[in-house]
Amino acid sequence: MKTFKLGGVHPNDNKLSRDAKIEVFAVPQVAYVSMAQHLGAPAKPVVAQGDKVKVGDMIAVGEAFISANIHSPVSGTVDKIDEWIDASGYKTPAIIIKVEGDEWNESIDRSPDIIKDIRLTDPKDIIAKIKEMGVVGLGGAAFPTHVKFMIPEGKKADYLIINAVECEPYLTADHRVLLEHGEKLLIGTRILRIALGVDKAYIGIENNKPDAIAHLTELAAKDFKDIEIVPLKMKYPQGAEKQLIKAITGREVPSGKLPIDVGCVVNNSGSTYSVYEAVQKNKPLFERVVTVTGKTVKKPSNFLVRVGTPIKELIAAVDADLEHTGKIVSGGPMMGKALVNTDVPVVKGTSGVLLFHEMESCRPASHNCIRCGKCVEACPMGLEPFFLSAAIDKELWDRVEAHHIMDCLECGCCQFTCPSNRPLVDYLRTGKKVVGQMIRNRAKK
Repeated sequence: MKTFKLGGVHPNDNKLSRDAKIEVFAVPQVAYVSMAQHLGAPAKPVVAQGDKVKVGDMIAVGEAFISANIHSPVSGTVDKIDEWIDASGYKTPAIIIKVEGDEWNESIDRSPDIIKDIRLTDPKDIIAKIKEMGVVGLGGAAFPTHVKFMIPEGKKADYLIINAVECEPYLTADHRVLLEHGEKLLIGTRILRIALGVDKAYIGIENNKPDAIAHLTELAAKDFKDIEIVPLKMKYPQGAEKQLIKAITGREVPSGKLPIDVGCVVNNSGSTYSVYEAVQKNKPLFERVVTVTGKTVKKPSNFLVRVGTPIKELIAAVDADLEHTGKIVSGGPMMGKALVNTDVPVVKGTSGVLLFHEMESCRPASHNCIRCGKCVEACPMGLEPFFLSAAIDKELWDRVEAHHIMDCLECGCCQFTCPSNRPLVDYLRTGKKVVGQMIRNRAKK
């Protein structure tokens, strides 16, 4: 069975919510809609205080090349344009909407019928529609999807790969989309294949989801022979772009290069489902499936949640033992962010909300490096985390850059395997931030 060869780890997958069907979550009374819920420049509001909005109305425009449009997830009145706390604990620009009913923009097709005939077949029209509808990557990075499919001059795509791996422990949102919206996902995949101008697409799924592999394989064999379902050996971080490309195509993305440099484009499965809704239903991305789970949660769930819904409302719905919850994380346990409070709203990139028992929440004491080399063996990018962390600690930035710090995925494999419990990811994130700024400063000269 296919996988990537270099590094990787095998944490317990803890897919506690794998059998929990997607439930439509209640519309919040107030929506806190961030203008910076995608990679790149924040969107610019096009509404003002007191304006009335419907579900799906555009409320902010992504004007920069890397940015994304934002649409209202609710109907009601714009209460104010202010700042609100995000998952990192910082205040960012937001549009705050008081909810009044649930009136949708009339242009959205709300019928339950699956539309199989592709409504847009010109690649430029497809990309324009994806941009208009504000579709971004739902795997965590929230990179604007339309930018991925604007292939630079001189480059050529050979492979379209749909990332349905969901290798982070606990998360099951993508798994449920595969099972409950498999045909729509395949139509979305075909739309992206047409946009990219390739003859075939590949959907990578780890083998801890045998039901999803069987379901999509059956659908593809019947009506989607241009799409191949690729079972993958379970190994973290298989869902990282470079590792997924290596596993499926055998091609290797060189240091400092992008997937398109080896003829590949990778798109998340949840985003691909959103492409179906955008092109076939004229529906903007204003809601997504979020896993709410953990060992202090009595009812692990997968909810279809409107963007802007406070996370505390999701937690209240799963009957959690908050007395013995020591940490709440947005995202997965390997790459997610611990929340400073639960007033943080759901954004397009919110894949999960994890509640950890207090016994699991404290970092063990860190000790000196024993030079065992386990972090090097685990690194899927072939880096030397023990060396990089020491160089970062001493602020030897030129050496840090020379040892390819910018290739770090921040996946956490090194820290997961470290017997000395060293905070390697903290060092590496600091190093990437400093070296990244050095590179940008050089580019300005």
